Amino acid sequence: MPPVALVDCNNFYASCERVFNPKLEGKPVVVLSNNDGCVVARSNEVKALGIDMCEPWFKIEKVARSHGVVAFSSNYALYGDMSARVMGVLSQFSPHQEIYSIDECFLGLSGFESRDLTAYGQDIRRRVKQWTGIPVSIGIAPTKTLAKLANHVAKRRAGYAGVCNFGQFSTRALDALLDSIDVSEVWGVGRKISQRLESLNIKTVRELKAADTRFVRQQFSVTLERTLAELNGTACIELEEEAPNKHQIISSRSFGKAVETLQDLNEAVSSYTTRAAEKLRAQGSVAGSIGVYILTHPFKPHEPQYQPSLVVPLVKSTDDTRHLVQAALRGLKRIYKTGFKYKKAGIMLMGLEAKDHLPRTLFDDPAAEARSARLMRVMDTINGRMGQDTLQLASSGIEKTWRMQRGAKSPNHTTDWSDIPRVMA
Repeated sequence: MPPVALVDCNNFYASCERVFNPKLEGKPVVVLSNNDGCVVARSNEVKALGIDMCEPWFKIEKVARSHGVVAFSSNYALYGDMSARVMGVLSQFSPHQEIYSIDECFLGLSGFESRDLTAYGQDIRRRVKQWTGIPVSIGIAPTKTLAKLANHVAKRRAGYAGVCNFGQFSTRALDALLDSIDVSEVWGVGRKISQRLESLNIKTVRELKAADTRFVRQQFSVTLERTLAELNGTACIELEEEAPNKHQIISSRSFGKAVETLQDLNEAVSSYTTRAAEKLRAQGSVAGSIGVYILTHPFKPHEPQYQPSLVVPLVKSTDDTRHLVQAALRGLKRIYKTGFKYKKAGIMLMGLEAKDHLPRTLFDDPAAEARSARLMRVMDTINGRMGQDTLQLASSGIEKTWRMQRGAKSPNHTTDWSDIPRVMA
């Protein structure tokens, strides 16, 4: 089988913060979730302190600060742009690339078999680090599932210097290595499945690899059967060089403070719908309906609770932000009630179809559709060049006092002209 590489950015969010602040190298760094709630990224120094993912910041802040931990609010604009830069560099090393997540991608290495792939992996690591400042780890193997495991080894075990190539292992040596890795580390084996496997005395990756195929399918599913095949070197998960379009698009955020008025909720829902509409157009789709929901704070049971939602069908499927916002606000008006403190709102675009394949009707207005397409294209172009919300609907508001709290957010070094770093000679 042609080899495949999984390239994974190390502690990605924390690494992005370090790129523009070299003084953070070697210091413990955490990045916090929306409203500075929980830890969502940790540097290796923080992991060594025993601070877990998803720890509520208010519970550990005092102890963390005593150890010199530097905390940042999440800066999604920076992380998204840095991800695009890393993926652009990686695309130069293989014509076959699948971007799996914001900090991971697979590279197909068909035709590279004659090369020293471990050395090639080191070349990739050096180039990405030099051009973007982001450290990466690389796992190379005959299948995507094995490449994930090889990446796990490359990242956790210093002896591999950031690159682990299973293709260099003998069968005996690879089995010995897999016998030292917990079965829960296998791609697609979650907590519940790993618990069931352990109850069947399958505790390591090697033991899962040696399991009977028919038994695994009977006890679990065809999905785990494919995983078993991948562990034995048979590729069952193809490289997807083009990400499939989403069937639903969700946009939601928790508020920085409790929201009670319909006006504030209108602004939030309008803003969230605008974000979702941009993603909708980016994948060339239109939506047939939109769902809207609002939530009170579930962890404040002493306060009145209310969690309504409503789906609003659209007369005609569309990608026009104006029409989508109008529908969302109609739905919000129907479910809104006074007397509640709302913590979160969100929208969901549903019934997505490819815009190019939308059937025509006698009631279509081609001229109006062309004007809509031009207007949306202008909005997307201006916001893409000048920054998010440079051009927006009035219903999204200006002050936006409901926005999530990000008191320790770093500058948008690469996406905002006013935040571009200045270097003095």
